[in-house]
Amino acid sequence: MNPTPVTDQLVARCKKGDVRAFRELYDAYSTAMYNICLRMTGNVSDAEDTLQEAFIQVFGNIQRLEQAGSITAWIKRIVVNHCLSHLRRKKVYFEEVEEIEVEEEQSVDEAGFSGTVQAVKEAIAALPVGYKTVLNLYLFEEYSHREIANMLDISESTVKTQYMRAKEKVRQMVKERI
Repeated sequence: MNPTPVTDQLVARCKKGDVRAFRELYDAYSTAMYNICLRMTGNVSDAEDTLQEAFIQVFGNIQRLEQAGSITAWIKRIVVNHCLSHLRRKKVYFEEVEEIEVEEEQSVDEAGFSGTVQAVKEAIAALPVGYKTVLNLYLFEEYSHREIANMLDISESTVKTQYMRAKEKVRQMVKERI
């Protein structure tokens, strides 16, 4: 949902306590935010619970939102933070590493890639939670390595290493399946 006058009006109605506006806001964002929750938590039940907790916070704090145009990023940040809290409660472990040189990403010859979308999805789902979290935050949620490091309270080199290892594991698993 892009910021539009309708979004501004919707947020204004939410700030006034309009229950219908809250429902419209939920309907507009819940599918995209659920997908984030599902990718990060790895199962339907946890994704639904996390989404519900996040939207409770959204509705409880809508008064703090200063610019309606930033609502998508604001909601996404709340959802991601709830997902990370959920993972912390499950005691997800991020392997700390010493400072190492991480090579820059190489381009992939997509024409030569014969894996299927389903194989990639299954490979990502099978990753250890720490790898999957970093991969999801970087690839799908488009956070930088530095932002992810701050969110997870780990070093940037650890994020880069986790990401590199996650990509390699996905490649290996997809290669084994095809």
